[in-house]
Amino acid sequence: MGDPKKQRRKYETPRFPWRTDTIQLELKLLGQYGLRNKRELWHHKTMLSKFRGIARSLLGMPIDQRKRLEEQLLNRLQRLGILSEKAVLDEVLDLSLEDILERRLQTLVFRKGLAKSIYQARQLIAHGHIAIEEKRVSSPSYLVLRDEEPKMTYAPTSPLSAPNHPLRESTSLTAKTETRATKTPEEEEA
Repeated sequence: MGDPKKQRRKYETPRFPWRTDTIQLELKLLGQYGLRNKRELWHHKTMLSKFRGIARSLLGMPIDQRKRLEEQLLNRLQRLGILSEKAVLDEVLDLSLEDILERRLQTLVFRKGLAKSIYQARQLIAHGHIAIEEKRVSSPSYLVLRDEEPKMTYAPTSPLSAPNHPLRESTSLTAKTETRATKTPEEEEA
């Protein structure tokens, strides 16, 4: 089982780390999702690899043996919001790294409009300004469950919880200008 004091790596490094295409893809994902370093990316890549490995092993089992294990895997991925409610086992093999990165707290805070940029979302989480069900979460890589997503707000003890805080006013202005910019001329006339 191992000594609890000795932490083990929770990620696997790439087999060929110096390939140009791998480096370019990793750097693109680092910037797009505001990751701190490649270890965060490798951690989620390893998680995806484990999910896909379980799915491959389940596909090789007889149907009567795999029923319960298949249901457990699909339920976990559905709770995380990675798969839809009516997903089948073959869809686990089609998952990409972006599917998992989209479920991170940092990404969802930015997508929900609680921060102006993906990097500011990371900062707000690390400083304890974001809460889920009024409980502070200080880990940007926390995978948000599907039912927790609508309960994501500013922490009640944070100064950002006041509606007239300058950061909140500027994010609401930014969100309004972005919605106007994305509307087509026909939508604006209506």
